[in-house]
Amino acid sequence: MSLQEQIAELQRMIDESHRIVFFGGAGVSTESGIPDFRSVDGLYNQKYDYPPEVILSHSFFFDQTEEFYKFYQDKMLALDKLPNPAHRKLAELEQAGKLTAVITQNIDGLHQAAGSRTVYELHGSVHRNYCRKCGKMYDAQYVKDCGGVPYCTCGGLIKPDVVLYEESLDGTTIERSVQALSEADMMIIGGTSLAVYPAAGLINYFRGKYVVVINKGQTSRSTRADLTIDGPIGKVLDQVVVR
Repeated sequence: MSLQEQIAELQRMIDESHRIVFFGGAGVSTESGIPDFRSVDGLYNQKYDYPPEVILSHSFFFDQTEEFYKFYQDKMLALDKLPNPAHRKLAELEQAGKLTAVITQNIDGLHQAAGSRTVYELHGSVHRNYCRKCGKMYDAQYVKDCGGVPYCTCGGLIKPDVVLYEESLDGTTIERSVQALSEADMMIIGGTSLAVYPAAGLINYFRGKYVVVINKGQTSRSTRADLTIDGPIGKVLDQVVVR
C-alpha cells in the first residue's frame, strides 16, 4: 500500500469511529524541534558526564541536584517550541467529538497548547513545579530562568512534577487512561517505540475495533495493528479531514 492509500484507509477508520483515543510518545514532538531519547539524534546518543537515564532519576535529583538542573534546564525545558500539525489535528478531532482522550508520555505540554483538553500525562509536565517544603507551585519559566537550583520563597527545594526514573506513575492518571482505552472504539498509537514501561503496557486495555500505528521506524513490540504507517506523524495526520 502506498502512503496515500494508507492515509485513505486511516481516514475511513476515523470516519467510522466515535471514541478515538490517541496514545503518543516523543515522536509526536520531534516535529516541533524537541529531541526524543532513542533516535540517532536523541538524548541517549549525546555525550554527557552521566547518561540521561541516570541524570533523570530520583536518586540523582537528590544526590546531585545541581548537576540534575544543569541538564534539565538545558535539555528538557524547550519552552519556545510550538505545537505541530499532529498536536493541532488531535485537538481538532477532540473538538469535533471524535476523540475522547490523549494519553501522552511527553512532558512538554504541547497537546494542551494546541487546544486539547482531555490529556493524561503519564510522565507529568515541565509546566508544573512544586516546593517540597510548602507545596507552592511554580511555572517552567521560573525554573528555567533561575540559573541554577530553584528554591521557593520559603527556602524549600523546587522539584519538577515529572516522573523520574525510580518513581511510580500517578495512580489517578493510570486509572483514567485505562478507562479511556477500555471504552474506545479506535486507538491511534503515534510517535512512540513502545519501549518504556509501565506506560507502554496500557495499550493492552484497548478492546475496540481499530488499532493504528503511526511511527517513524518499527515499534519494539507487536500491537496487532490493523494499519501501520511508517512516517512522520504530523505529515500523516495533517492530511486527515475532520468531519
